[in-house]
Amino acid sequence: MADWNDVLNEIKEAGSAHDVIRRKYLEKLSRVTGRNVIVYYSGWLQKPGISGLEINDNDKIGFMTTIHDLDRDEGLDLLLHTPGGATAATESLVDYIRQMFGTNIRAIIPQLAMSGGTMIACACEKIIMGKHSSLGPIDPQLSGLPAHGIIEEFEQAHKEIRVDQTKIALWQPIIAKYNPTLIGECRKAISWSEEMVLEWLKTGMLRNEYEPEKQEKLDNIVEGLGNHAITKSHARHLSATRCEDLGLNIEMLEDDHDLQEAVLSLHHACIHTLSTTNAAKIIENQNGKAFIQQINRNIKPN
Repeated sequence: MADWNDVLNEIKEAGSAHDVIRRKYLEKLSRVTGRNVIVYYSGWLQKPGISGLEINDNDKIGFMTTIHDLDRDEGLDLLLHTPGGATAATESLVDYIRQMFGTNIRAIIPQLAMSGGTMIACACEKIIMGKHSSLGPIDPQLSGLPAHGIIEEFEQAHKEIRVDQTKIALWQPIIAKYNPTLIGECRKAISWSEEMVLEWLKTGMLRNEYEPEKQEKLDNIVEGLGNHAITKSHARHLSATRCEDLGLNIEMLEDDHDLQEAVLSLHHACIHTLSTTNAAKIIENQNGKAFIQQINRNIKPN
């Protein structure tokens, strides 16, 4: 495996040719797996505060660009590194990728795939994670606030006011900050996210499971990933062991030495690109076809 410093030295020796080094490792990973590879990397950790680094509808163009000439019979390995994003955009991306590859898709998580990234991973046949990898809760956020948390706050207010009317003065300024229809929107957002993941698991990862074990696994996964009372925070990092315990089909990256070396080398190359260039988001395949978002908001198709 090429570690962080090895990759950095290669980039320096190549004259900071980040594209050259990254694409070398992309091609190498495809040779190791015998499958198509697409990296879907966001630079939200390296470039905080930049808009558009979350999952959004513009990313569909990147996937259309990188999938176009691929042999779809070879399946797809999707390397995910993302903070998540819009539920509608996530649903649309999964629908498109599944139309292209069916369920012959593996999610590989070299570091983090949070929120909508976890939902995409749940739409795949299996998820490959390392001891250092994390998925995250799928509970929806409305304007940065957890939908579950908003409902819990309303229910707490209702409970306390029923017992003691003097609590109205305490709760009134808190509840007043919310729109009248917010509770309904929260419930719909929660239902939408859970229904999406349930359907993707039923038709993909768990399609060959037998009843009643299948329904039990489905309920356990959605509850474990989506219940804010269990996860406590939308930023919670869920390890491979935790995800496997929930019932997800997890394979450990460490179990295949060649795959681990290829994945982590590519991961390091992608992170170096995001850290030291204007690139803010990378969607790229093993043939060097890429759709790269720059911090100046320009798009560089290759």
